[in-house]
Amino acid sequence: MSVIKIIEVHSESQVSWVDAARQVMTEVSKTIRNVKSVYIKDHSVNVENGEVKSYRINAKVSFLLD
Repeated sequence: MSVIKIIEVHSESQVSWVDAARQVMTEVSKTIRNVKSVYIKDHSVNVENGEVKSYRINAKVSFLLD
């Protein structure tokens, strides 16, 4: 029997939502093995003076437990 765990993480990037997702994988893979998927639950932008300053995502990461 396989067991998959899901954690929720947040990331922010000055470049794009895609870059924020890449940062999730970079950080998560430092301590978690067997990542199977990353689901982007929400995305938003931080706005200052009418301009986009950063991109934010709320992601769910699923991974297989050993």
